[in-house]
Amino acid sequence: MKNKLSFTEAASVLMGMLIIMGFGVIKFGLSPQTPVMLVIGLLILWARIRHFSWEEVHAGIKDGMSTGLIPIFIFILIGSLIATWIAAGIIPTLMIWGFNLISVKFFVPSVFVVCAIIGLSIGSAFTLISTVGIALFGMGMTMGVNPALVAGAIISGAIFGDKMSPLSDSTNLAAAIGESDLFKHIKNMMWTTIPAFVVSLILYFILGSGSSEANMDKISQTISILSSHFSITAWAALPIILMFVCAWLKIPAIPTLFINIGVSLVMLFIQKPHTSLQTIATLIQSGFVSKTGNANVDMLLTRGGVSSMMGTVSLIILTLTLGGLLMNFNIIQVVMEPLVKRLNSSGKLITATIFAGIGVNLFVGEQYLSVILPGKAFKPAFDKSKLDNLALSRALEDGGTVINYLIPWGVAGAFAASTLGVPTLDYLPFVFFSLLSPVFSIISGWTGIGLKEKKA
Repeated sequence: MKNKLSFTEAASVLMGMLIIMGFGVIKFGLSPQTPVMLVIGLLILWARIRHFSWEEVHAGIKDGMSTGLIPIFIFILIGSLIATWIAAGIIPTLMIWGFNLISVKFFVPSVFVVCAIIGLSIGSAFTLISTVGIALFGMGMTMGVNPALVAGAIISGAIFGDKMSPLSDSTNLAAAIGESDLFKHIKNMMWTTIPAFVVSLILYFILGSGSSEANMDKISQTISILSSHFSITAWAALPIILMFVCAWLKIPAIPTLFINIGVSLVMLFIQKPHTSLQTIATLIQSGFVSKTGNANVDMLLTRGGVSSMMGTVSLIILTLTLGGLLMNFNIIQVVMEPLVKRLNSSGKLITATIFAGIGVNLFVGEQYLSVILPGKAFKPAFDKSKLDNLALSRALEDGGTVINYLIPWGVAGAFAASTLGVPTLDYLPFVFFSLLSPVFSIISGWTGIGLKEKKA
């Protein structure tokens, strides 16, 4: 009985989950952990009614969580990195350099472009958001720019860089699932990525044009406070350079973060030789506490530490548990199967792949699974069609990779919200690149513009 789920039953389970999570987060303003935990409890109850064994339930939980062990450890290290970068004066230095280099009038579009370039170089949106992103966000707050708009520009640029970089895990994953050559895959993505980038840049110019030079006194005051309370030095560029070097040497994220934390701590000891081990331990565990006497600066720079990531880690554990259960109970697969059978045109195939990626993000909340599950489900349909594998790998990126940052209970969405201190639903309308990428991909599918077909 449990192996004969109907489409109606599986779809009803998914829709019920989405309603509970959506109402909990959007309507009642609950933290995502609570509705996700409720959904998991109800899903386990449904599974027991359908005669799934406790062993199968536990297996689903284990299988789901196993895919998130590396990201969880990375987030813990990122919490430590943020604290050490602030304490060593790296983020304050970046803020001062940014104030001197970036025009106030064109701040928002500049943030988008800077994040896109750096993201393209290092291939990690998470690392970018938690380092350079925090500095740019602090600058935006000082200038009086809408925090949600600044966060949207930072995240959009980070996603663009992550999506188009050959160093990105998600880009390599999409190419592998689609069985496409990596660099051909990146080149083919330009058909949808460049239009999304250009339109996003125009929108940031329009919305960011309200900034003026009226905030120069506030900026000067902030620079003075940062200079008097932190070590502002050219050596602050060293950890940033190391980040680029590690990326180009293809050193994985975990050793890269450890190296950066170590270098930052050495810099801190050089600046303050009498810093005790207890102080360092507290810094890493609880984060940096700014005591400049200026409430705005202290609010911006009091952050980081392992403890700051525990909310995100708990949400990751819950969403991965949910994803593992949905997979082991065969619910996702049952919903996808009839969709694949009705795809008799390129437009329908691309559109279905895009919405499948969005759906997995909504129901499972995991970026990699939003690429893997639709990729495996739709690969046979692409093989039978006239479309090249590059069309599949691009659709997986446009509907999967870029959307996770827009989901409050998604791994990336929770991380970005926690790191920048802006709720996902607040910055969502301003992450133009993520919102536009699926649109241009669907347009390409129906018009055939930039749609790669198999060679005769």
